[in-house]
Amino acid sequence: MVNYWLMKSEPHVYPWEQLVADGSTHWDGVRNYQARNIMRDDMSVGDYVLFYHSNCKPPHIAGVAKVCKEGYPDFTAQDSNSKYFDPKATPDNPRWIMVDIEPVSQLEPVELPDLRANGDLEGMPLLQRGQRLSVQPVSEPHFRIVCAMGGLENLED
Repeated sequence: MVNYWLMKSEPHVYPWEQLVADGSTHWDGVRNYQARNIMRDDMSVGDYVLFYHSNCKPPHIAGVAKVCKEGYPDFTAQDSNSKYFDPKATPDNPRWIMVDIEPVSQLEPVELPDLRANGDLEGMPLLQRGQRLSVQPVSEPHFRIVCAMGGLENLED
């Protein structure tokens, strides 16, 4: 069973274009327990991801990615030179998890105001007041609507 997710990245930190150039990446630096639990317990190889650019004007969904490696310890938590270092993380208790993703398809940018204006997306976590989670679930119908809004009609499952 395929699941659908939204993952946020700031374009000045790691933009969609960088994922395309890299071919895949590890999604490190998540320091929220709820988002960590999603990556650790719920994300599987083959799941689809809406790649969302946050902290920009306007925020938007830039592309579709796919999980290509399931959750494993986020090594940046144990690297004292990393901005994501966590002194409580150890090899026996890594605390933080990451997954790897790879690009599937670029979208025409689907901007946040357009997402909000689409009544068919009612209930989408991204659009709920106070929702700041960097990794969040997306229903299949919402995922497909967003893809269509970005010019992607068919995704091979």
